[in-house]
Amino acid sequence: MKRLSKLSVTLLVGLAFAASRAAAQTPDPNTVLLRATGDAKEYQNANVVVVYDSTDVDVKETGLSYVLIHRLTKILTSAGAKEYRRVAFGYDPLSAMVEIRLARIYHKDGTVETVPAGRTCDYPAPARAIYWGAREKMVEFGRLEPGDAVETIIFRKGFTYALLAGEEGDDKYIPPMRGEFYDIVEFWSSVPVKEKVYRVAVPKEKVLQYEFYNGEATSFVHFSPDDEKRVEVLTNADRVAPRLIASAPEKQTGGKTIYCWSKRDITPFRQEPGMVAPSDVAPKLLVSTTRDWYAKSRWFHNVNEEYGSFAVTPEVKKKADGLLAGVTDEMEKISILTHWVAEEVRYSGISMGPGEGYTLHKGSMTYLDRCGVCKDKAGMLITMLRAAGFQSYPAMTMAGSRIDRIPADQFNHSVTVVKLSSGQWMLLDPTWVPGVRELWSSAEQQQEFLMGIPGGADLMTTPVSPAEKHYWKLNGVSTLTEDGTLEGSLTVVAEGQSDAAIRRAFTRNFISGWEEYIPRVMNDISPKAEILAQKFSDPVDLSTPMTLTITYRIPGYATVTNDRILFTPLLARNPFGDRIMSPEMYTDTSLASRLYGFRMRCSKLTQIHETVTLPQYGKALLIPRFAEVKGPCAGFTAAYEVEGTTLRLSAVHRMEKRVYKPEEWPGFRRALIERMKLTDSPLVLAK
Repeated sequence: MKRLSKLSVTLLVGLAFAASRAAAQTPDPNTVLLRATGDAKEYQNANVVVVYDSTDVDVKETGLSYVLIHRLTKILTSAGAKEYRRVAFGYDPLSAMVEIRLARIYHKDGTVETVPAGRTCDYPAPARAIYWGAREKMVEFGRLEPGDAVETIIFRKGFTYALLAGEEGDDKYIPPMRGEFYDIVEFWSSVPVKEKVYRVAVPKEKVLQYEFYNGEATSFVHFSPDDEKRVEVLTNADRVAPRLIASAPEKQTGGKTIYCWSKRDITPFRQEPGMVAPSDVAPKLLVSTTRDWYAKSRWFHNVNEEYGSFAVTPEVKKKADGLLAGVTDEMEKISILTHWVAEEVRYSGISMGPGEGYTLHKGSMTYLDRCGVCKDKAGMLITMLRAAGFQSYPAMTMAGSRIDRIPADQFNHSVTVVKLSSGQWMLLDPTWVPGVRELWSSAEQQQEFLMGIPGGADLMTTPVSPAEKHYWKLNGVSTLTEDGTLEGSLTVVAEGQSDAAIRRAFTRNFISGWEEYIPRVMNDISPKAEILAQKFSDPVDLSTPMTLTITYRIPGYATVTNDRILFTPLLARNPFGDRIMSPEMYTDTSLASRLYGFRMRCSKLTQIHETVTLPQYGKALLIPRFAEVKGPCAGFTAAYEVEGTTLRLSAVHRMEKRVYKPEEWPGFRRALIERMKLTDSPLVLAK
């Protein structure tokens, strides 16, 4: 081997020293990004800014996914420092596993601190009504200051809904619909995000369909090599590149299709009062390997039938027969069974072993426990209906937001369907109808659902429930005396969701307090109000619409001066005006237009009729006038008539559905403004 000259050695040593010095001076990529990110002055009203949020998903043949989430967040204000003192990541140990692989602080003075493992913990997640053993892993960063930044790398495997417990190893994390993968990725945020990246590697044999909603993103599709060449695994967290993670989170083989979406400079999503769910209108990505909703429907049907979720036991059969003894009408049978489950199975979810998630617990178990969540109540009703000879199956829906075309699992609620003798399917919801005369809550109108029936079904939408089915009728007769005292009686009759609202005012209180409800209502009108008599139908009896009758006397109701009197008829003031009875009256009408759709509790028809006998005054000086509003989504009309000493008020307010488009807001708003005007427009009479 040829010997190197002294000069050559010197040069090599010099080059090595220069290279090492250059490497030492190479800035940390995160430090460079943080310097370029700016401070609070550049982000109005923001406490933090997410520098990058990168998610890398490796999907296995079984549908099991390994996920690496890499996030860098810069603190802008003291409030942001307080908020990020600790960061938690939720998971369900029955179906998912989470590891905190890196937690690091970039201090504003340039120092970098890696949070030791001792400052992370794993604990039961706070819970209410549903106790399924969910947990959280939390990292404690401690004291932070504006200008600092926190970096986390989280590894997760599994899925978000539990099916059956008991599997060993990674098998317990395989999704319920084995071999299929889906994800729902929000590309909107409540804080500024400089860059968000979502990448997923799917076996080439699987076809991934996707759609980006409510905006745009940069995307690409690449193909990895077909051989079994292993992709390098970066076990050293310091080497993970920010923004777009170029490595797989675990061992990965070739032959996969790589899909990637990214979006820069995401500004905080500004919500509007009363708007539809943000997921309906904000940027999001849906991905799924499931072919269509029919495939999901068939799977949902089969998994429950194979498990025996709705097997009829002798005990259940005996109970159903007893409830329906002597009943021959089809709808009456369905009503009796639906309301029995609604009232007798308490809403409370606990971990019960086999039967979590998409597999409904067996009806026999729920019958013994008399408690469960929506899927347990739905399963109990299916079992009872089958015991009575009906064809009945489960269905899934999304309460509160829209389900889109891509068959990702956009569900949060389970209900029941029953086949009528006419061949039509009917929806039933034992979770939402306790104390409701309906069998399917119209607060769920215009809501997508998927039935789990033999042969499968496509995604469907619940129809609009006409306003006439949810009426709120107020009728009153009163006399106004010369000293301003108002005496009279009023009657309230309600149906549908309006009926349910007034029942809740009673049933959410002890029976001993029922007699106190009406005095509280009248006290809101005037502390001087006297209840001379009150009568109300049984709030527990659902056979007839709820009715209230009140006889009252209110001294000093009207304002009396030397030559005139001012007053607003009692029913015009909407005496039952709280957020339960009249939620529409709390709508923010200051918006002249809307960017997004909006929603009410339910469609509704309000009718007001009142006759007032006036004192012997010469004439009416001021009678309020109201604009008539007519439209396909809402309407209002109101008028006073004076004939001698008789004053008559007639008013009608209509809200035709639950969910509205933004272009329907102007007409809806005009009708509501006139309704509000009615409540605060006094009459002026001359003596």
